[in-house]
Amino acid sequence: MIDIEAVRVQPELTGEKVVLTQLDESHLEDSWAALRDQEVMRFTGTHATFTHEQIRRWNASRPGLTDRADWAILRAADRAYVGDAALTEIDADNASAGFRIALSAAAEFGRGYGTEATRLLLDYAFDVVGLHRVGLEVFDFNTRARRVYEKCGFTAEGVLREALRWDGEWHDVIRMGVLAGDRRR
Repeated sequence: MIDIEAVRVQPELTGEKVVLTQLDESHLEDSWAALRDQEVMRFTGTHATFTHEQIRRWNASRPGLTDRADWAILRAADRAYVGDAALTEIDADNASAGFRIALSAAAEFGRGYGTEATRLLLDYAFDVVGLHRVGLEVFDFNTRARRVYEKCGFTAEGVLREALRWDGEWHDVIRMGVLAGDRRR
């Protein structure tokens, strides 16, 4: 049985490089800027455009949920916003969830923020919430993210062929997953 209360009342998760804190309205301007960044949109496969008000409502609705948990990723040194991460589609019956992460251009890629945020979130998912499985999808062109996921214990489980059309080209989606026991090897 998973701990749904741990999903509803999510604590700050602190590492050496990043702090994960509840995503909420206080992160509106940073979320808004990230969703207008072309590289972020490409790596997340986001075709839709959103209004400032839609993002405000989304961020405001994050606290207190039991089917997902969203965090803002802050740089530990100065608490500057560098992205967001979430456990999504939490399935209590099957002790499973999805995972997503998006680093903004402010993250200065290659500094380990995404790796540490992923590890912190997986530790919380398995050790606190009690999940058995966490899965994700990554686009074939996002090799940097795929390397991070593999470092954190994710294994490729399958391919959705030509599932994303971006700039007139088709791209595969790679499905990956990690089990509670896998990541401790």
